[in-house]
Amino acid sequence: MKKLVIFLLLLTASAGFGFAQKYAYVDTQYILGNIPSYKSAQDQLDKISQQYQKELETIHAELDKMYKDFQSEVVLLSDDMKRKREDIIITKEKEYKKLQRQYFGAEGELYQKRQALVKPIQDDVFKAIEEIAEQGAYSIVFDKAGSLSMIYTNSKYDLSDQILQKLGYKN
Repeated sequence: MKKLVIFLLLLTASAGFGFAQKYAYVDTQYILGNIPSYKSAQDQLDKISQQYQKELETIHAELDKMYKDFQSEVVLLSDDMKRKREDIIITKEKEYKKLQRQYFGAEGELYQKRQALVKPIQDDVFKAIEEIAEQGAYSIVFDKAGSLSMIYTNSKYDLSDQILQKLGYKN
């Protein structure tokens, strides 16, 4: 009977150890910040974004001027001229909004450039995280840079430097 109880306790304890999970975390912001190609891609995207923004600001200034001119001249215009000027302003506003969506929309040019420049780098980082997690038998790898709140982290579980080394970037 004593042997049976000891055997059951050992069996239960070994089952508990079998289900133990390993956790780790990475800081993707830190990782990406240490990859030169990511920094240059971000700089390139920032320049493109500023260029698009300047173009839109110019058009918006034109629209504002057109509207103010219309407001100041409205008493002097015939009904037909008012309609024509309003139509011109409305058309210009539609063009402005269309261009804004074309540049900054969900599937706009800036998004597509980001996909072309940044996504391959992010995919490489994810692949490296996945490989290291499999090699280290980690069940879960958290991202410290994400919206996940981590109140305390022990740096011995931080895989960020290993990810950078796997990608060929020494820190």
